[in-house]
Amino acid sequence: MAASRITPQLERFIAAQSSFFIGTASADAQPYIQHRGGPPGFLRVLDELTLGFADFSGNRQYVTVRNLAQNPKAYLFLIDYAERRRIKIRGEARGVDDPALIARLMPDGYDATPERAIVFTVQAWEANCPRHIPRLMAPSA
Repeated sequence: MAASRITPQLERFIAAQSSFFIGTASADAQPYIQHRGGPPGFLRVLDELTLGFADFSGNRQYVTVRNLAQNPKAYLFLIDYAERRRIKIRGEARGVDDPALIARLMPDGYDATPERAIVFTVQAWEANCPRHIPRLMAPSA
């Protein structure tokens, strides 16, 4: 059963992640998945219904940003290989060119150039069973 609000447990899981995948679709429903990475905690909980991250400059294709401008529906997929846990988050996202928000979302001391903030409104989330998740790293102590 899917939940709609970010719980303290989900917030801790999100804060530990240094990577996630974002799925979007164009106006004509062409799907696209993009990896996002940064230091643990770069994906931040803004409130019980909202996530955000500084969108760092990268390959300059802008497919995710272009898709979100056409179709705000989005999906986040977070996976912790060491602990064999994954979370799927469905909602809507948008690019935001707000310097104060970008500064708030920028990880301290991280050497990257933010181009915008991405704000994600959570509609539903759920954890999946750990079956078939390969343990690629040793569990943290």
